[in-house]
Amino acid sequence: MISASLDRCFSFINSQTVPTAKTRGEVAARPAVTISRMAGCGAVYVAEKLANHLDKVMPAAGVKWTVFDRQLMQKVLEDHKLPTSLAKIMSEDRTSFIEDTIADIFEVHPTADKMVKLISETILQLASVGNVIIVGRGASIVTAKMPHVLHVRLVAPLEDRIERVCHEYNKTPEEARRYCLDEDPARTRYIKTYFKTDINDPVHYHLVINTSRIGYDDAVKLITEALKQV
Repeated sequence: MISASLDRCFSFINSQTVPTAKTRGEVAARPAVTISRMAGCGAVYVAEKLANHLDKVMPAAGVKWTVFDRQLMQKVLEDHKLPTSLAKIMSEDRTSFIEDTIADIFEVHPTADKMVKLISETILQLASVGNVIIVGRGASIVTAKMPHVLHVRLVAPLEDRIERVCHEYNKTPEEARRYCLDEDPARTRYIKTYFKTDINDPVHYHLVINTSRIGYDDAVKLITEALKQV
């Protein structure tokens, strides 16, 4: 599944150019979606289902809707010829202050701050092209001023997310609980550190969907209807 998604990802990138500023008589930018999420809300599943659905109901000539999640974003940056050793600081809020300081002094690799800027530039480029669904990385904050981008936040009660992580990632209940309790604060710190805002603030999003009360398929329908209004 990941391999197929990567092929689709790079096919999308290689076939597109970033549009220039809109001029009179030019077609409006193609829509895009960002998905922020609590750990274990099924964001990747929703994103993949959404891409397949939008290909049917909101198609664009010559391009398919494409999902850029955590693994795919890392591959995008690798495609930009960045060292693969940077993978350890790619995850949200996983950089070490000591490592970052040493890197800055000796120019071993870009600091976390520089990496976040590079990731944000990539997000802006993808959103400018449109027909993309970007999961995580503060994409809703980065693209907040782009009127053609719909912002979605997925939430769910902790116990439901733990059960889902057990099932979807083959973890024990203890491992799943620790995963959720580690990931959520890490993502919150990432956004707070680099974007000076609160990822949990609902005002950043057009839609906040509880995936325990609304299933993946119905979530896709809601997002699609909202996207038509953007």
